[in-house]
Amino acid sequence: MPILSEAFGLVFQPYVLLVILASAAFGMFVGAIPGLTATMATALLVPVTFFMDPVPAIAAIVTATAMAIFAGDIPGSLLRMPGTPASAAYVEDAYRMTRSGRSEEALGASLVFSAIGGIFGTIVLITASPVLADIALRFSSFEYFWLVVLGLSCAIFVSPGSVPRGMISLIIGLFAATIGIDNPAGQPRYTFGNVELLAGVQFIPAMIGLFAVSEVLRSVVAGADTPAVEKGGQKGIFSHQWDNIRRYPFQALRGSVVGTAIGALPGAGADIAAWISYAISKKFSKQKEKFGTGHVEGIVEAGASNNGAVSGAWIPALVFGIPGDSITAIVIGVLYIKGLNPGPTIFINEPQLIYAVFIVFFLANLIMLPMGWAAIKTARTILSIPARILMPIILMFCIVGSFAINNSPFGIILMLVFGIIGFLMEENDIPIAPAILGLVLGPMLEQNFVTSMIKADGSFLAFFERPIAAGLGLFTIAIWSIPLVMAALRRGRRARPADA
Repeated sequence: MPILSEAFGLVFQPYVLLVILASAAFGMFVGAIPGLTATMATALLVPVTFFMDPVPAIAAIVTATAMAIFAGDIPGSLLRMPGTPASAAYVEDAYRMTRSGRSEEALGASLVFSAIGGIFGTIVLITASPVLADIALRFSSFEYFWLVVLGLSCAIFVSPGSVPRGMISLIIGLFAATIGIDNPAGQPRYTFGNVELLAGVQFIPAMIGLFAVSEVLRSVVAGADTPAVEKGGQKGIFSHQWDNIRRYPFQALRGSVVGTAIGALPGAGADIAAWISYAISKKFSKQKEKFGTGHVEGIVEAGASNNGAVSGAWIPALVFGIPGDSITAIVIGVLYIKGLNPGPTIFINEPQLIYAVFIVFFLANLIMLPMGWAAIKTARTILSIPARILMPIILMFCIVGSFAINNSPFGIILMLVFGIIGFLMEENDIPIAPAILGLVLGPMLEQNFVTSMIKADGSFLAFFERPIAAGLGLFTIAIWSIPLVMAALRRGRRARPADA
């Protein structure tokens, strides 16, 4: 095919390959620093892309994004500080594996299955873009409401402890999400006259506080001089992964499918994909009691979902010019600057550029393996640092990451407040993950509910009138009902012998 040959010629040039390598290193670095997200990595690259041709410009963004999403797992696994919001879904399992001397197995699983999910998402992007984009366009506020409720229902499944404690954590996160401007009245809500809180609780400082600062406080209270990490049991980054591929092939495929599908929904992104995939993995696992205690199965499925969502988000962006997430929103702007109008016509007018983008996706996910290996090997030296030195360094990174969000000291205050909250929660066996989920999805839940109720003139039946919304709604209600029905059946079986 002459178009495909032209696309390969556009990509396999020394300059483009050098841009890909440099962007990979940049994305790996940014993603590994808590507080600096994949979106921020993309935004920082935009000024540089002004001086590039379209192919190297898009290649830089694609590569940096893929690397940043994976690299967020590195501080999450080693220090319990998720580098990106998507990493927070399975940070507890990854960190506990590190504490038991299995850090390379945890990070190797994140690396390998992120690459698998990214490649799967790219294949779907190539073969099924128009079909999936058409489905994505059918989603209105009614469908998004049920999708968010389904995501919040994951709190029941991702909680390592009891369901009531998981619900308490979720309510804490949802309450924090209500702080700011009331929707739609525009009145301040729970701000106590603080101007900084009008914009709501910033997610990144809150996440850093709940996970990282609470860990620093726990270390100070324990008074330990060295990190409680066992050194044995390491067989290498990739050696465990063949076993994981043989043991969890269906989980890897399911995570890739779910991630790509959710990524294709405008506004969903890798964050919600990771949480839902982790919840699905726990729900259908034969060893669900091990989740949250250092079990690799959830990392396999959610890791594949992360990068599958990155590829999936490009489906509506390329086919209809509708951003799938904040990253593709930036990409669409770059495409317009380069004179390329995303939409159906780009496949006709500039097919060689589209094929070049597809090739870059494959290259980015393949380069992730050696680059990730080097990053993991370098990062593991952190484990040998005594706690009295490591904890102040961690706190310094926390402060820098929280300040960098809006260049405001208020981010540091939020971080410290949520650090104390996280410490108190864990001291009382209340899990942190559901609170993060509530904080992420709370604004989406309120916005889509209010918008839908305005459309429906206050009628809740409208949430079941559209076919996709009805299907999602019934599925969500079924998920809520099944545990209650099963509990009632168990009580009934226990009561029968007594009656007899």
